[in-house]
Amino acid sequence: MPEQHACEGLEQLKKDGFFNKDQNYGRRTNENLFKDALKNSAKYAAKGAVKGVGRNISYSMKNSPAMAIIYLCLFSFILQIFIPGYQQLFQLVPAFMLQRPWTLVTHMFIHAGFAHIFFNMLVLFFFGPELERRTSKKIFTSIYFTAGLVAAIAYSVTSNSPYTPVVGASGAIMGVFASLAIIAPDIRVYVYFIPMQITHALILFALFDFVLLGSNDMIAHTAHLSGILVGLLMGSRIKRAQKKYSSYNNIYYRR
Repeated sequence: MPEQHACEGLEQLKKDGFFNKDQNYGRRTNENLFKDALKNSAKYAAKGAVKGVGRNISYSMKNSPAMAIIYLCLFSFILQIFIPGYQQLFQLVPAFMLQRPWTLVTHMFIHAGFAHIFFNMLVLFFFGPELERRTSKKIFTSIYFTAGLVAAIAYSVTSNSPYTPVVGASGAIMGVFASLAIIAPDIRVYVYFIPMQITHALILFALFDFVLLGSNDMIAHTAHLSGILVGLLMGSRIKRAQKKYSSYNNIYYRR
């Protein structure tokens, strides 16, 4: 022990009260250690949360085209807010469709406001992965973009306001919705908190768009109806193929 040796300065430290006067020294040291531990824990937790969210997003985008589209639409919406001219570059203007053909696709990732993107992505979140599960990722992607392209072209050639831009994924999403209604007609959905079969909901939406054709409500009803038509046709074809495949397997196993 130091007390048993002739250590220089030991007696002076005792006189100065190093061991006696500063009675809170150990307490302050413990408090600092505790604060540092909290800061480090919060820092590591924040880093872990960010990494976890990043991994979940990456996993979702790799394993679900529907989720990839949702994240891309959300990212695009953020760019719309912060980058001037971004929306004008990628929105579809029917009069300039041939001069700017990329907008036939890019307009599906642009939305007019928070409510617009919220409800579109909400519908896609519920029905997109369900269509993927009942068909395949490739078939879902084919239905989505085919319906979106046909909806954009149909609206462009029938619009009474060719210089009014159109944005949104509604036409593509209606194609997904219609295909799912054909493939799985017994699915029950809620429309304004009212439960009904998905086929009845589809009929209701189609009638709504049909009645409002030609109105000036700033909704592309032609695009919605065109997307529904594409979804019905592709869904019917897929369902026939599934039935044929199922019948073939039953015959094969019986043999």
